[in-house]
Amino acid sequence: MTAPPRTAIDLFSLEGRTAVVTGASAGLGARFATVLAQAGATVFAAARRIDRLKELADSDARIHPVACDVSLEADRTRLAATALAGTGRIDVLVNNAAAPGRTRAADETPEDFADVLGVNLTAPFHLARLTAEAPAPAGGRSIINVASILGLVSAAPLGGASYSASKAGLIGLTRELAGQWGADGTRVNALAPGWFRTEMTEDLFADDRSGRWVERGTLLGRGGDAHELDGALLFLASDASSYCTGQVLTVDGGWTAR
Repeated sequence: MTAPPRTAIDLFSLEGRTAVVTGASAGLGARFATVLAQAGATVFAAARRIDRLKELADSDARIHPVACDVSLEADRTRLAATALAGTGRIDVLVNNAAAPGRTRAADETPEDFADVLGVNLTAPFHLARLTAEAPAPAGGRSIINVASILGLVSAAPLGGASYSASKAGLIGLTRELAGQWGADGTRVNALAPGWFRTEMTEDLFADDRSGRWVERGTLLGRGGDAHELDGALLFLASDASSYCTGQVLTVDGGWTAR
């Protein structure tokens, strides 16, 4: 039985909720942590660069920095335990941390490939499982896997074999976990950004040739700004998406619509 309808503003509120965001020291991850905190959530922001996390935490008392290398199983376990020790619950998990890998497949060794999958696919799986095993909040929980349009289409010559494979795998993982955990009230969805201006894509937008390539391939004729993911993130994190699971929400200015 579903809950009665709520006001539009209440649908997107995260008051009383606890969120965990990985890769939160810069770029989209820092923005995600800030937006969730602004919506009322207590946010455990995780990354390796603790100095940047502390700066982020200084901007909002609801953000709590946690030093974490998601490639390490012990760190992932400690991150989940820290959130549970702090509030006794995990309502939202944003699997955002990612390694870019190499652009050319010919330059990647099998070891390089495995390392990227370890960060981009194995770590999200483990953190999702730790979240699903935690005591279930009354209203269910939301797991958001940050995928990419490179998990849906080729972006050669700027793509990467390991990165693309990991993001495609993350989309498949999203659907499977949604199927296995839906009856428990755990929603699992993927957010697939297109070309956004971040620390990782700084060189892309700084170069006139590649910048024009993005403009030509995007229906809106430009790259995205980080704030343009705010609505999609809040939709997936909040009760606004209470009947949405196993989906890929693509925010790419129309790149994949061609």
